[in-house]
Amino acid sequence: MDFYKRALELREETVAHRRWLHSHAEVGLDMPKAQAYVLDELKKCGLDARPCGHGVTAELGREGGRTLLLRADMDALPMPEESGESFACPTGTEAHACGHDFHAAMLLTAAKMLKENEAELSGRVRFMFQTAEETFEGAKDMLAGGILDGVDGALAYHVGAGRMPVGLFMYNAGGTMMYSVDGFRITVHGRGAHGAYPHSAIDPINIAVHIYLALEALIAREADPSKACVLTIGNFSAGSAPNIIPDTAVLQGTLRTNDSASRDKLVRRLREVSQRTAEVYGGSAEIEELSQVPPLVCNATMTEEIARYMRELPIPGLTPVPDTSASASEDFAAIAEKVPSVFMYLSAGYMDERGDATAHNPKVRFNEDICPIGSACLAHCAVRWLEEHQ
Repeated sequence: MDFYKRALELREETVAHRRWLHSHAEVGLDMPKAQAYVLDELKKCGLDARPCGHGVTAELGREGGRTLLLRADMDALPMPEESGESFACPTGTEAHACGHDFHAAMLLTAAKMLKENEAELSGRVRFMFQTAEETFEGAKDMLAGGILDGVDGALAYHVGAGRMPVGLFMYNAGGTMMYSVDGFRITVHGRGAHGAYPHSAIDPINIAVHIYLALEALIAREADPSKACVLTIGNFSAGSAPNIIPDTAVLQGTLRTNDSASRDKLVRRLREVSQRTAEVYGGSAEIEELSQVPPLVCNATMTEEIARYMRELPIPGLTPVPDTSASASEDFAAIAEKVPSVFMYLSAGYMDERGDATAHNPKVRFNEDICPIGSACLAHCAVRWLEEHQ
């Protein structure tokens, strides 16, 4: 089957999937509307779809061959949308500002095309529609549900916004494609008092400020300068009145690296530095791990194979961009740790003012011309990989 030709025929259907998911955006692990929609659409294609954790899975193909997993995330972000699109999410509290609506829509169409071509498959294709990628919970949730049982390889795409033309595909076959992420919450415990009598308090805000500065020094003086290490405190909260020293202060942030050894060291030192700094000032620090995602390292051989399969498609302007690396993180890394995997970016931007905003911006817009490209790549690469790995 010419999957790109068929994907063009199904373009409006894919766009309709995308726009429904976009206007019904949900965040986090529990996404009942998206789960029900995907289950229904897969069943319309003749697939025996079922829940897996909080996500959805289905499978098709021939018994006795290898099994390839095709994965799409489908969660949104907890933020308002200012895209100006007619199908924008109306809630004001959720927005598909990272393109996950595209991922799910393209995989739905790929599933339909693969079902139409099921008799020609040389193995099995399993579909993974996951929630909670943004909170780094969704992949682990479906792993616990057995999504990788019997799987031999995995493939996922992510669309990218911004000022770039549709047709670029970005990958990394030789190094770390995306950084690890360890999310944390540091709760500093002190002793509250009247603001006029600070000597009778153990000020948790003062302690938290010193922890913040100590963590900056951790990156400046203990991180290997030949490796990439990024530590961000995105939330600092304490107190409710200007004349009261509170009992507690809270710091929340993320630590990201492109190197497993650096990650292990810095996660350990973050805990040590926080606790010992708090002790110096008479308080204590409690550290909670909110997320633990390793660096995303794709299988080199499989990545080159998928890039080769993509070049076989008659897609105008399809252009490879190798050696791509990003400091953002992806919980697909939890899949790539366990089976040979490939993760690629597909450009879905604009070359005019519509491309000024990028992902996670309330004004971001994505180009729907990517829909048939992504669907075709998913289906074609699945067929070709199974052919070459019987």
